[in-house]
Amino acid sequence: MSTKGGVAIALAASLLAIALVVRASIRPPEPVELATLDYTVADMSGAKVNLASYRGKPLVINLWATWCGPCRLEMPQLEALSAKFKDRGLTIVGLSVDDEPEEIRKVAEEFKITYPMLVGLGQGDLIQGLGYQNSLPLSILIRADGTVAGRITGLMTTGDWERKLQALTR
Repeated sequence: MSTKGGVAIALAASLLAIALVVRASIRPPEPVELATLDYTVADMSGAKVNLASYRGKPLVINLWATWCGPCRLEMPQLEALSAKFKDRGLTIVGLSVDDEPEEIRKVAEEFKITYPMLVGLGQGDLIQGLGYQNSLPLSILIRADGTVAGRITGLMTTGDWERKLQALTR
């Protein structure tokens, strides 16, 4: 093989390698998901709450149930985080997936919950639209611009929650 042929092959191989590296590093942007907040639901006292009224501010919707042990463990943590991040404009809302208002009120009283507690019973479209797939607790983090920043299934440490909420409230 001539020197010219070897150089040509080496050059072609180098260009191919560069093309593969560039191609591998170019990814399409993540799809933007807008939160569906066009629902009106009752709170645990029977007052109607329009979820769209939370637009323009960072929001966490926490799906839970009275029978869910991890949900009950998370409630004091969410209450503390709600108070800590309130001055940054964050609202945390609890949405029970299948409990009656009286059951929700008992749990809210037991855990001294001050953030809004909503009744999801009979709101299957809303609950499914938020991404519920039979795993609780499920928290949906929504940016002030209405885009979904992420979903958290299960429990997290307070430190992990704080990092997520700091990013959400920037």
